[in-house]
Amino acid sequence: MHRLLVILSLFVTSTSFAQRVDSLIQFSGLVMTSDSLAAVPYANVYSITRNATVACDYNGFFSFVAGKGDSIRFTASGYKDAIYIIPGTLTDERYSVIQLLTRDTMYLSETFVYPWPSREEFRDAFLALDIPDDDLRIAQKNMEREKLKELGEAMAMDADMNADLQMRRMQQKIYYAGQYPPMRIFDVMAWKDFIEAWKNGDFKSDKKQ
Repeated sequence: MHRLLVILSLFVTSTSFAQRVDSLIQFSGLVMTSDSLAAVPYANVYSITRNATVACDYNGFFSFVAGKGDSIRFTASGYKDAIYIIPGTLTDERYSVIQLLTRDTMYLSETFVYPWPSREEFRDAFLALDIPDDDLRIAQKNMEREKLKELGEAMAMDADMNADLQMRRMQQKIYYAGQYPPMRIFDVMAWKDFIEAWKNGDFKSDKKQ
């Protein structure tokens, strides 16, 4: 009697296990947008029935083991959630779908950003603002000798040097029109001058380390 019960228990267990295995399928597919049919990268595919989640790849492709009749939720940032129920009458071991997601557009209320935290501080800053009376005063201020001197000292090259550099660049561009300019790295005379300058110590720094 005891052996009979053990055999029946094993038979029931194996039958139940076989049924569970038969109900499993390879569930694959693509997640795409409903308006342009573009792939939704890295969307989440969540099996509500089995409490399992997988992520799509960059092309919106997913593939995992699911069960017949399982409820699947598709989620992605910026899109509305979608629910899909796998048919329970499938006869194949593989099943593929193309799931379309609709964009979830959110409209925010209008927001104003001010540089001052309060109206009082804005009023004080506005009253303290010194606005020139006319364009002549602005031009006179920009042409002050001290300001021009300060701008000139900050420049690495003056007007004559910039004009000369521009003219030499234009002359070189016209001279080599229709061909590639030579590369100084292959210039033997340039290498000769570099080696002589290096031997003479022209590249040594006068600053003490």
